[in-house]
Amino acid sequence: MTSYRDELLHDILSQPSAPFREGHVISIITSVLQAASVPHFQDPIGNVMIGISSQAEYQRVIKKKTPEPIRLFMAHMDHPGFHGVVWNAKNELEIRWHGGSPTQHLEGAKVWLANRTDWRAEGELREAQLLPSGRALQSGWVKEIKGIKNHGALPAATDIFGGFSFRAPVWKEGQLLYTKAADDLVGAFAIVSLALEALGTSKKRKSRSSAVADTPWIGLLTRAEEVGFLGAIGHLNLGWLQQATRPVVCVSLETSRTLPGAEVGKGPVIRLGDKYTVFDPGALRVLIDLAQQVLPEKHQRRIMDGGTCEATAATVFDFPSVGISIPLGNYHNQSLEGGPDSAPPHGPAPEFVHTEDIAGLIDLCQALIKSKLPWNNPWKHKMKEFKKEMKNYRQLLQSRP
Repeated sequence: MTSYRDELLHDILSQPSAPFREGHVISIITSVLQAASVPHFQDPIGNVMIGISSQAEYQRVIKKKTPEPIRLFMAHMDHPGFHGVVWNAKNELEIRWHGGSPTQHLEGAKVWLANRTDWRAEGELREAQLLPSGRALQSGWVKEIKGIKNHGALPAATDIFGGFSFRAPVWKEGQLLYTKAADDLVGAFAIVSLALEALGTSKKRKSRSSAVADTPWIGLLTRAEEVGFLGAIGHLNLGWLQQATRPVVCVSLETSRTLPGAEVGKGPVIRLGDKYTVFDPGALRVLIDLAQQVLPEKHQRRIMDGGTCEATAATVFDFPSVGISIPLGNYHNQSLEGGPDSAPPHGPAPEFVHTEDIAGLIDLCQALIKSKLPWNNPWKHKMKEFKKEMKNYRQLLQSRP
């Protein structure tokens, strides 16, 4: 990747984030978009919309008279983490966890803490309690907190959020990026990068109104995905997209658990489906053919059934949907693949991704926004093959069996 992309990715990955506490990520992303004059705004749910600056512009784009579908790129800005509940007399913080998590080796695990402004501290997780299912954290206490006295009086407990802490928020070893939270800040980065390179001030464009009218895509950076796609559902529930008079294709960009056939360093994964459902066959055909052109031998393909993604939410709302995933090591900070700063299996560990997989994702997204892709007839070439085969064997078919 370019040095500018590297810097932007590092800055986004360094931001604290948890479900419902995406403010730091939103702040840096909107600052970058503002500096590059990329249109953007926040919907009533707090999701960041990229490529348009208002609901009115959104309506103009999705109602343009064209067979060219609007591509809605979706990624989320939260990562599993905790919210503060209450302080005790010893300045220890009771917490409640939201989303997936490691399930073992939790006593004494290092955690970071932040609030909605710039307050940061570190502490240790104690008295951790898992959900009744045993699949993730439910609650616990943060003790041995350091850094809090530098900020005067204790902030309100409910203003604090946090997650697992490692040697740094993000660091690089070879072509691997280790971080407290790749899922799905990498997907959010990809959409921001796409916007900067396609819509930013460095591009020679038409007038702003013409550029908005002609855009074939919109970015949707969502909140609270880790607790059930709430940001995506909230946006789709607004009914804005249902007013489209042009075709719509939703494209989920995720950072997904590595699986056999979806391995770190072997390219982005064309996500045929997730744990809940398979995705739209016609749109997938377009995406698969495009990947074979743009990333020959450098992409993967499989049903990513290690979890679900926002393409499922869009599918439920009856929009054709596809997905692209970056293979993720140590999904949800669980030591599944191990590596530096990792606890024993199923304990806390930094997530990691491969830089070439990310570069491939951006290349594929750039190809997806090009015009005149065969969205209306994705089976044209296969139909030609079928007809050719029928012609070749017609005489034999007409013979007696």
